[in-house]
Amino acid sequence: MVDTKTPDDKKLSVPSKTLSLKPRVETGTVRQSFSHGRSKQVVVEKRGKRRVDGSPEPQAPAAVVARPAPAAPAPAPARQAPPRNAGSGVVLRTLTEDERSARASALADAKVREVEERRQAEDEAQRRAVRESAERVEREAAEARRKAEDERHRHEEEAKRKAETEAKKRFGEGEQSQAGARTATAAPAASAPRSSAPAAARPATTTGRPATTTARPATTTAQRPGAPGRAPGVAAGPDEDDGPRQIRRGPGGAMRPVAAPKTTHKPAPQKERGRLTLVTALNADEVRERSIASFRRRTQRLKGHASNEPKEKLIREVIIPEAITIQELANRMAERAVDVIRMLMKQGAMHKITDVIDADTAQLIAEELGHTVKRVAASDVEEGLFDAIEDSTDTETRSPVVTVMGHVDHGKTSLLDALRHANVVSGEAGGITQHIGAYQVLSPESGKKITFIDTPGHAAFTAMRARGAKVTDIVVLVVAADDGVMPQTVEAINHAKAARVPIIVAINKIDKPDAKPERVRTELLQHEVQVESFGGEVVDVEVSAKNKTNLDKLLEMIALQADILDLKTNSERPAEGTVIEAKLDRGRGPVATVLVQRGTLRVGDIIVAGAEMGRVRALISDQGETVQEAGPSVPVEVLGFNGPPEAGDRLAVVENEARARQITSYRAHQKRENAAASISGMRGSLEQMMSQLKTAGRKEFPLIIKADVQGSLEAILGSLEKLGTDEVAARILHAGVGGISESDVTLAEGFNAAIIGFSVRANKEAAAAAKRNGIEIRYYNIIYDLVDDVKKAMSGLLAPTLRETMLGNASILEIFNISKVGKVAGCRVTDGTVERGANVRLIRDNVVVHEGKLSTLKRFKDEVKEVQSGQECGMAFENYHDMRAGDVIECYRVETIQRSL
Repeated sequence: MVDTKTPDDKKLSVPSKTLSLKPRVETGTVRQSFSHGRSKQVVVEKRGKRRVDGSPEPQAPAAVVARPAPAAPAPAPARQAPPRNAGSGVVLRTLTEDERSARASALADAKVREVEERRQAEDEAQRRAVRESAERVEREAAEARRKAEDERHRHEEEAKRKAETEAKKRFGEGEQSQAGARTATAAPAASAPRSSAPAAARPATTTGRPATTTARPATTTAQRPGAPGRAPGVAAGPDEDDGPRQIRRGPGGAMRPVAAPKTTHKPAPQKERGRLTLVTALNADEVRERSIASFRRRTQRLKGHASNEPKEKLIREVIIPEAITIQELANRMAERAVDVIRMLMKQGAMHKITDVIDADTAQLIAEELGHTVKRVAASDVEEGLFDAIEDSTDTETRSPVVTVMGHVDHGKTSLLDALRHANVVSGEAGGITQHIGAYQVLSPESGKKITFIDTPGHAAFTAMRARGAKVTDIVVLVVAADDGVMPQTVEAINHAKAARVPIIVAINKIDKPDAKPERVRTELLQHEVQVESFGGEVVDVEVSAKNKTNLDKLLEMIALQADILDLKTNSERPAEGTVIEAKLDRGRGPVATVLVQRGTLRVGDIIVAGAEMGRVRALISDQGETVQEAGPSVPVEVLGFNGPPEAGDRLAVVENEARARQITSYRAHQKRENAAASISGMRGSLEQMMSQLKTAGRKEFPLIIKADVQGSLEAILGSLEKLGTDEVAARILHAGVGGISESDVTLAEGFNAAIIGFSVRANKEAAAAAKRNGIEIRYYNIIYDLVDDVKKAMSGLLAPTLRETMLGNASILEIFNISKVGKVAGCRVTDGTVERGANVRLIRDNVVVHEGKLSTLKRFKDEVKEVQSGQECGMAFENYHDMRAGDVIECYRVETIQRSL
């Protein structure tokens, strides 16, 4: 086969076996060098770019020094068919469509890569330009700092030179001339060339030390201007120690001088720095580099100059409470506490940093320093907790809240049981209601729910009735037809009038034979309650809880009254309510019965009630079922409080725990302050001082009371407080909700107090500790029995009353002197009787001269117990013998009568 003559063209050959093309590569050799003197020769190939149109690749230059700028594109050579061997008879195959498309896509990818590489190169060039400009600015700033440092050194040296000149003038003209001669001799030596500098310096050093010291500043001054002109890379000689040294900063290799360390020139010889060791002695002629301490001093000096720059004044809004410490005030203003104390001293007040100042003083200081002030009070944390009622958003109809009130044993709970088809009465101790309860009843007529609140009727539960009247919409006044209007009925009427709620009178027990409904209506007129049958506006219904008579009519009247009131609410707002009752359950923890008044209470809400907070863990309805939410007018038991709240506290939902913690801490602080103020007995008005003096000597009956719920505890405390008098009173050491614990027994042991448990019991450990220490624990389920027993115990502390009973009188007829006995009066009993051992008075001329006891009473020779009127007897007194004839003896008995409250 004959090849073409062009060496760079593709050679087409037809070998005996296969047909192939010569690879489009150029080869060369490169020698690589490795460590330890090793090298290796490597073959390098360079591939040419494949052409899509089949034209030959242009010849690359032999050596590429730099990438030339793109020139105008040369005209592409005409596409020619490869030369064909006439004698071979072989026809070359043309490219297929797939091959052409593959080559076109490869060419497009190559162009994209080329554009991307060009863009990356431009970005790198821009970054390099920004970096070089930043380095240039930094070098210029460093040069400016160096010039400023040199200027400062020059001013310092001039000042020192002037000071030295003034000092030399004081020493006299002789010394000044000698110093001038030494300076003139040393100056040429300093300006000599560098080659002769060491030779000239040695005689000067050996001749006299002061000459060397004097010549050193001149040398420094002479060499400083020429120092920057030294070529970079040349090491500084020993004589150039004080000149600026060149250092390299940044990748650009720019040189900048560094200011020499500050040197102090003294007339005395300069001391060598550092200790004299073998290394320092051998290297004495070498150049000493800057020490680390020198760098630190320079950094501190630069920082000191920066800190002296004036700072911008920060104007803040300072929140000032009613009382604040000086430290806290300074922190809120971002000022120094020393400045605040200085201002207070200017006002004539001496304070420490921990002293507390009032809000007015803090406001004056803050305004004088240019800050704005916002005054707040501690009670501001409660702002927005209970928002005002917005009637515009109340669009949903809610169930009415009905409170059942009346006298004890008039059938309130029985009436509710008949409405609910329940039997709550059987579970009440003593057959009377001692707890406040909340229930829901479905009205058969309208199908709507009605919330009922049952209140106790006993006189001790006034606070419970007041709470029920506050949260209610309608009051149902239950009056027994056979009993009429009673004291607690009158109290219920007063509570309803104070709450300004409508009243519905339910005349109960009409099934009894002695029932007189007209009598009830007539007695209600005395208390300004006029029923409809008498021409008034108050609805009255005759019912019988036992026979379930007219119950549907009562529910109909309640629904009608609710429609008249047009009760609306908004269930989408945060929940608000009132704690009706609270207790401490051993298994469930603090449990509060809450009546939701507005909004919806949901599980997981953060709630606040009084001084207690918590997160709702569970909601339990009046039927004992667990619910996820409670809407308006729905009573539920809430689990999740940190402690049992007070009955009557308002409940609210807050947005986060931080807000709840602020509110509860403020309320707990207020509660502690009020308790401390009541216990401390601070001196008040004159009437209070007199009452304190009057009650200073009265006896106290210490008690520890534990009850099942907060309402019962409140009623017990109120009843015991009413039992107190000027002579004796009950002292409540501790009162709480829950069972009796060991801590209660320990407290009772310290004060020798009695423990009273109302519907609660002591645990095993507390009962054992009480038995071991002799502490009495009494359990009660009925408040009547509790109050009566405490009343009897307090009556035992009262001082008894002494009463005299006149027995009789006797007149002395004669006085007899009897040996071994003394004087004996012979008497005749004029009236009554005379008894031996009775108390006697001796009256002479209508004046009592002696009071004592009768020691001897004889009739004839016998001792007798008593002598009747008209008989004669002999009497002798104990430890008294001055008796005379004609005296009258009065005989009486003293009786002790126990008082009661």
